[in-house]
Amino acid sequence: MKWLTSLNQLQALGEAAILVTIIENRGSTPRNSGSKMVVTAQSSFDTIGGGHLEHKAIKLAQRLLKDNVHTPSQVHFSLGASLGQCCGGAVTLLFEPIIPRSLHICLCGAGHVANALVPILANLPVQVTWIDERASLFPASIPENTTACISDDSVSEIANQPQNSFYLVMTHNHHLDQSLIEAILKRGDARYVGMIGSITKRRKFEHRLKHKGFSEEAIAQFTCPIGEVKIPGKLPGEVAVSIAAEIIQHYQQRASHAAQLN
Repeated sequence: MKWLTSLNQLQALGEAAILVTIIENRGSTPRNSGSKMVVTAQSSFDTIGGGHLEHKAIKLAQRLLKDNVHTPSQVHFSLGASLGQCCGGAVTLLFEPIIPRSLHICLCGAGHVANALVPILANLPVQVTWIDERASLFPASIPENTTACISDDSVSEIANQPQNSFYLVMTHNHHLDQSLIEAILKRGDARYVGMIGSITKRRKFEHRLKHKGFSEEAIAQFTCPIGEVKIPGKLPGEVAVSIAAEIIQHYQQRASHAAQLN
């Protein structure tokens, strides 16, 4: 069963997918009930019979992934002229979102705010990749959901992050922040991009990004300053709580919106 092997591999990689299953078929149809395929944002594995039905099912599944829908749904298809198929039967497809076991956060920088933030993230349903070249800044004990990545080239580590990651950029160097933001936006698959800083810093970054050819749409994807504005304070712990609150608000709102669509 190709679909099952593919699904296991995608789960291991932390990549979201939609499992499409024929749950009912009537009359003449390309495949029987129980046939399955797995659809990701870029690919599909196995088949439910090919043709325009499968094409439409893949497109619908990829739209569900893009909209971050988390609840199953059923869609009925008549295999007639409207689908360009002459079987004459009908099928009902079940679209089941296969959500990665947890959200992934890529945290760039190991300064005071990051050190205050990581223990808070330890209590959330997330996996954290924590990147910095300064090994001495990482605490002796790191939460189980966090992986320390000590790298002399933080920017190159961006390519290794899972799709749909949250990115938090808070390094000690504005030029490094700039390079990281550029690398993240070039990927084009971030679920959230946040950078610590002021409104003035954001405006400078916007100007540089425009100069380098980034579109207005791409630039609008990153948030700066980060943090829930209703939580005041400038101490590292206060800022960390504010950032965590914004992350929680962001993923809870997405989940709520997805539920309303169904």
